[in-house]
Amino acid sequence: MSDERYRERQQRVKEKVDARVAAAQDERGVLMVFTGNGKGKTTAAFGTATRAVGHGKKVGVVQFIKGDWPNGERNLLEPHGVEFQVMATGFTWDTQNRESDTAACLAVWQHGKRMLADPDLDLVVLDELTYMVAYDYLPLEEVLTALKNRPAQQSVIITGRGCHREITELADTVSELRPVKHAFDAGVKAQPGIDY
Repeated sequence: MSDERYRERQQRVKEKVDARVAAAQDERGVLMVFTGNGKGKTTAAFGTATRAVGHGKKVGVVQFIKGDWPNGERNLLEPHGVEFQVMATGFTWDTQNRESDTAACLAVWQHGKRMLADPDLDLVVLDELTYMVAYDYLPLEEVLTALKNRPAQQSVIITGRGCHREITELADTVSELRPVKHAFDAGVKAQPGIDY
């Protein structure tokens, strides 16, 4: 491709991008959903949380399912003022006790509702919330109400597989991670700093 054709093509691209930027003038918090069967949903959420902290934003995190596993994100972000609330029971397939899992979910959800009502929080991460709705530990309507009634400038990230259709419909941004290949499937052990 000649230099002239390249410049013409790039100018057309620039004009399209500039037009889209000019048209996007609404300023408000957004609801993002990172879902799908691929690896990286929580990683994407914490990348955004780290970015927000780097810009001086206030962030709160509720982690469903993760329990007391070592948590590199928490180790990094908590000293920077990020509040973490973690569901006490951890992986529900370990406990296999619906009653205690539901109680633990509802207890940590109280912190989630508080965060979603806090106008001082710029970003709330609800990590693995999708499972809580899918397992009927958490009423969908209660989640939708809290999301709809949050402060206008507050952004929220929800992660987890199989996100309920009503949550994805409410969301502003939905990314679905698709598995192509995963080291764990080849027998590679999960590694701190890489997988958690």
